[in-house]
Amino acid sequence: MSSGGVHYFFEGFSLIKTKGLKRFVFVPLTINLVLFSVAFYFLFGQIEMGIAYVIDLVPEWLGWIKTAISFFLWPLAVISVLLIFALIFGTLANWIAAPFNGVLSEKVERHLTGQDLGDEGVMSLVKDIPRTVGRELTKLVWYLPRAIGFLLLFFFLPIIGQVLWFLFNAWMIAIQYCDYPYDNHKVDFTRMRLHLGEHKGKAMTFGMMVNIFSLIPVVNFIVMPVAICGATSMWVRELKDTLAK
Repeated sequence: MSSGGVHYFFEGFSLIKTKGLKRFVFVPLTINLVLFSVAFYFLFGQIEMGIAYVIDLVPEWLGWIKTAISFFLWPLAVISVLLIFALIFGTLANWIAAPFNGVLSEKVERHLTGQDLGDEGVMSLVKDIPRTVGRELTKLVWYLPRAIGFLLLFFFLPIIGQVLWFLFNAWMIAIQYCDYPYDNHKVDFTRMRLHLGEHKGKAMTFGMMVNIFSLIPVVNFIVMPVAICGATSMWVRELKDTLAK
């Protein structure tokens, strides 16, 4: 039975806890955790200094204004940092973890299809690094010019621009994570993107859920392996068979 993208995203939370799959979740999870922790620590310090600088510009006799500025700037700054995380550090984490993400997707597919998970060595992973990095580069080349265009709309077309940016990122996230099982089956990027477009409703709702949960502190640490597992489940249950037809 056909399921929506929201269902597949939440299924990812169950899959990362599956016996036998946990060890393959560990590396992508650790990479995400380290990158986000370091980035947040660095950016938090920059926020603190920036807010202190702004507050120092206000004369001492306007103390109540200093308090009001601090009260409003902190949540605004934290939200901005979370948005930066979702865009920049999420992309960086996927680049670094790409070979491990591909392995996790492969193991999830084996689990869902009742196959033995296998125990391939490190050399098998190393061998796939040039291909997986090349695939990430292909996605980046496709993404960047479009991202620049939507960013311009984001800044110069209030409300509508923000909505379009959110929808574009949802689509890009769907491409990012659904691509791992396609790539494991040697389906080229253009064919993958066109085929995923035939299931755009599921892909977009899946991408929206990943996008939203990526903005939630602490939860965003586990979003990457959850999204890989959920996208692979969608591939196994719906996308794979329609590609073969």
